Amino acid sequence: MTARAADRARYDRATAHLDAPLAIVDLEAFDANADDVVRRAAGKPIRVASKSVRCRTLLERVLAREGFAGIMSFTLGESLWLARSGFDDILLAYPSADRKAFAELASDPKLAAAVTVMVDDPAQLRFIDDARGGGREVVRVCLELDTSLQLLRGRVRIGARRSPLRSPDQLAELARAVARRPGFRLVGIMAYEGHIAGVGDAVPGQPVRSRAIRLMQATARRQLVERRAAVVRAVRAVAPDLEFVNGGGTGSVQTTAAEDAVTEIAAGSGLYAPRLFDNYTSFRGRPAALFALPVVRRPGVGVVTVLGGGYPASGAAGADRLPVPYLPEGLRYDAQEGPGEVQTPLLGAPADDLLVGDKVWFRHAKAGELCERFEVLRLVAGDTVTATVPTYRGEGHTFL
Repeated sequence: MTARAADRARYDRATAHLDAPLAIVDLEAFDANADDVVRRAAGKPIRVASKSVRCRTLLERVLAREGFAGIMSFTLGESLWLARSGFDDILLAYPSADRKAFAELASDPKLAAAVTVMVDDPAQLRFIDDARGGGREVVRVCLELDTSLQLLRGRVRIGARRSPLRSPDQLAELARAVARRPGFRLVGIMAYEGHIAGVGDAVPGQPVRSRAIRLMQATARRQLVERRAAVVRAVRAVAPDLEFVNGGGTGSVQTTAAEDAVTEIAAGSGLYAPRLFDNYTSFRGRPAALFALPVVRRPGVGVVTVLGGGYPASGAAGADRLPVPYLPEGLRYDAQEGPGEVQTPLLGAPADDLLVGDKVWFRHAKAGELCERFEVLRLVAGDTVTATVPTYRGEGHTFL
């Protein structure tokens, strides 16, 4: 029996009393992935990205492990909810335009002390002031650096279009704007190199493209190391009490941690190890989060149909954004149909061994987005469901 077949047998035994669709997290794999992230961070603390987890119980679990400290959130509403739930170090990774939430933040000492918001434009500071509604608490802010690789004098750009702040002078100027404005305190810098951390460098069947990605990433790392260090020096000259410099992501933990200018690493997707993280030469995670769909039809030889399945991930549309049939091994989509909203045909020899009611296990393309489809996660240890815990959705929250 292969390791994957053994996992399938465990998951089937653990959930035999449960009807699909359902989602699980394999706690042994989750913990092993957490340990691997800590190892690669080489002593620097890891701030866990909540959008990649979207389950308070699992956020608590990973933050209880040595090497993890703090949360990187994705909306201001989520940040306030987490702070009210007892989390006390929350960095909002994206600018917000939530007036009501800013009014709450500026009016509550506990929330203001726990949450740091992201800015990359003086207009955002003015927006926060206009939204205060009389709240006088000091708002903690973080500046975001654009990490994109730019070549040929900017005519070629590789990387996410995030912050407009690129040079040390630009970030230092915004740091001075924060320092001049009452009611704000600059506490951090964030720089997410998604083109390094979030792009696999070993694409199956595409050796030329894989080499090109590795070359791009090596060039981007060299450029970013120098620029990030210069930015940190420039901002610290304005704000010497800067508390943190956050960088990296699951795919670049070890290289970002090696930079002296970086004080903490962001990571989250690696805990669940979704399919988009299969194609890295630098690390290999264990699939920890899966979902099962039930067989409801047997249309013919070599074909079964499962209920549901159309759970695409965000990003540029393509086959790599689709969930992948994982267990039993050897199933594939019908190219004419793909995964459907209500039903999904699956082709392959293993289909002939599946009966109506059997489970087919899938891996999502991304990590936390799976939790937008399920209200609970079944936590599996060995061949037993040890707990059933709510996702954000299960607690009544869909923040985006």
